[in-house]
Amino acid sequence: MQLQSLISNVEKIDVEGSLERDITSVCYDSRRVQPGSLFIALRGEKSDGHNFVEQAIGNGAVAIVEEQPSQKASATTIRVKDTRIAMADLAAAFYRNPSHALKLAGITGTKGKTTVAFLVKHICEQAMLGCGMIGTVRYEIGGRILPAARTTPESLDVQDLLFQIRSAGCKAAVMEVSSHALIQERVRGVEFDVAVFTNLKQDHLDYHGTMDNYFAAKTRLFENVAAQKTKAGRAVINIDDDYGSRLADKMSKRLPVLTYGMGSRADFRASEFKTDFGGTSFQLDARDKSYLVRLPLMGRFNIYNALAALAATSSMGVDLRAAVLSLAKAPAVPGRLEPVPAKRQFQVFVDYAHTEDSLLNVMKTLRELSPNRLIVVFGCGGNRDKTKRPLMGAAVEQHADLAIITSDNPRKEQPEAIIDDIKKGFRGDKYEVFMDRKEAICRAVALAQQRDIVLIAGKGHETYQEFADHTIPFDDVAIARAAIESSPVAFQN
Repeated sequence: MQLQSLISNVEKIDVEGSLERDITSVCYDSRRVQPGSLFIALRGEKSDGHNFVEQAIGNGAVAIVEEQPSQKASATTIRVKDTRIAMADLAAAFYRNPSHALKLAGITGTKGKTTVAFLVKHICEQAMLGCGMIGTVRYEIGGRILPAARTTPESLDVQDLLFQIRSAGCKAAVMEVSSHALIQERVRGVEFDVAVFTNLKQDHLDYHGTMDNYFAAKTRLFENVAAQKTKAGRAVINIDDDYGSRLADKMSKRLPVLTYGMGSRADFRASEFKTDFGGTSFQLDARDKSYLVRLPLMGRFNIYNALAALAATSSMGVDLRAAVLSLAKAPAVPGRLEPVPAKRQFQVFVDYAHTEDSLLNVMKTLRELSPNRLIVVFGCGGNRDKTKRPLMGAAVEQHADLAIITSDNPRKEQPEAIIDDIKKGFRGDKYEVFMDRKEAICRAVALAQQRDIVLIAGKGHETYQEFADHTIPFDDVAIARAAIESSPVAFQN
C-alpha cells in the first residue's frame, strides 16, 4: 500500500521524507520489522518504541510514525501527537476496514464478557453464520484457535484478526472489549453492529482510580458506536445493574437501546428460573412472545449472560426462536464454573472469579446445589487493586464452610503480603493458608467428603502462574484432576 494513501486520514504534525513508498507491513514491535515496513513508535507500559527506531530502520523500516521529532535520513518520518491514535487509524486503513464487512458484536463489562462471547459465537454458528471470536480465553478464526495474549489486543492486532476472520469466510465476529482497551484506543476504527454492557463491579481500580473513571471508560464503547459513520449500531444493556441503568438513560437519545434483566422494565426479561447440576432453565419474555430457555450452564449470573447473548444476536439478525433453541447445546466455557471430572461423591469446580462480587455469585450458585460443605480455594493477584483483597476474604468467610487461602499470580509482590491483606477480611480463623497453590488444591481435595463441593477460584482458564522474575506452567483443572486421581478412593461411585 502506498504510504501517502495509508496516512491520508492520520492527523499529522510534520512529515520528513518521501511519501511515495510502498508499505508491505505495519509493526509496533521492531523485532517484527521487515524490508518495506512502517514502524510505529508506541509508548507502552514497559517500554518506549522511540528507543527502538534505529533498530527498526536497521531491520528494513522505510517509514516511522513517532511522537518526538528525530532525524532519520534513511526513512520517512511522520510525527503525530499520539501514536496510539495514529496506529488505530493506520491499522484500519492498512487492513481495509474489515469490521465493515462483518456482523460484529462488542462486549464490555466487569463480569460475563467471556461467557457472553462464547454464547454469541455459538448462536451465530448454529444459525449458519460463521463467527470469529477475540477474547480473554482465546482467539478463533474459522477453524483455527490461537492463544489469547490479552482480552483485547492492540489496535493493529485487532484489525489483523478481523481481517483474518473475514478472509476465513466468516460473516460475523464477537469480541470482548476491556476498559484498558477503550482508554488506549485499541478499538478505534472498529465499527460494531451491537455493543453489549454486562455490569460494572469493583475491579481494575489500580488502573482507573475510581469507579466513575472505570464507568467512563466503559461508556466510551457506546459513544464510539453512536459516532460510527458506516454502521447504525445499537446497544444491549443490563438494566438491572445500577451502572447499566445509568448507561441506558445516557445513551437512549443517541442509540437504539435494548435492555435485559429480570425486572419489568427489561426488553428481554427472564423469570421462573431453576438451576441444578445439569444447568439452568428460565422463561424469556421478549418481542411480545414467551420462550422456555434451557442452558447447560449453572447459576443466576448465567441467565444474565444468556439474555445478553440472545439480545445481541437478535440485533445481529439471528431469529430469536432459533437462538433460544440453540442455547440448549451451548458449550462449556473454559474456567467458568468448569467441572473437574471426578469419580467421587464430591464435586470440584474451577472458576475465574477474582473479585468480591464474582466470588459471591459463584458461591451462592453452588450453595443452591445444597452441598454438605463448600470448600473454597482462592487468592488475589499481585500488582492489582489491593482494596478488594479483604473484601474477597470477608465474602469467602461468609459463604464457605472452609477457606483455603493461597497464591494466585503474585507477580512482583510477596505472596505473604497479599495473603496478609486477604486475612484482614476474616473476623475468625475459619481458614487455612498454603503459600503453594498446588498444595492448597491438593489439601482441598483431600478434605472433600461425600456431597461436598470444592471451588478453586481466581485463575480459571489460565495455564500459567506469574511470579516476580519468572512464569511457570500451572493449570487449576489439571492440578485438581491429578489430586483427585491420587486421593483415597473411599468415596468412589
